[in-house]
Amino acid sequence: MSSRRRGRARAPIVVTSEDHHKLSRIAAGAIKTMPELSAELSAELDRARILPPGRSSSGHVRVGSEVRFRDETAGKETTVTLVWPEDADIAANRISVITPIGVALIGMAGGRSIEWTTRSGDVKRLTVVTLIDPMDAVSPN
Repeated sequence: MSSRRRGRARAPIVVTSEDHHKLSRIAAGAIKTMPELSAELSAELDRARILPPGRSSSGHVRVGSEVRFRDETAGKETTVTLVWPEDADIAANRISVITPIGVALIGMAGGRSIEWTTRSGDVKRLTVVTLIDPMDAVSPN
C-alpha cells in the first residue's frame, strides 16, 4: 500500500521536462507488466513541478544523480545512482527509475524524507542525505 493511499502528504518533487516526458512513457509502458509501480510513478509525475526545457535543479534527484539516502527504519545509509531502466546494474548500485526505490527518489530534494513501499510490501522511510547532480559530476575538458 502506498503512502498516498494511507492519506499522508508527500514532500513536493521537481523534475525536468525532459525527464517528465521520458518517465511518463516508461510509466505507460509498464502498465501491464508492473501496474502498481506504473500507477505510483504516474502519481508522482502528476504531482511534480515540471521545469521548463533546458532547466534543471541541482538540489533535486533526477536521472543520473548520485544519491546517498538513509533508511530511517534500519538507520543504514546507501549510495546509489538513479538511472534509466536499460542502464540499471544492482551490483554497481545503479538503480532503475522503475523500481520502488527509484520512484520514491525521483524529484526529491536533499534533506527531505519520503515513505515508500518495498516489493515485499514493507513500508519504509528514507531521507535523502546528499545528492550529486549529473551535470555537477561532469568535469570540464
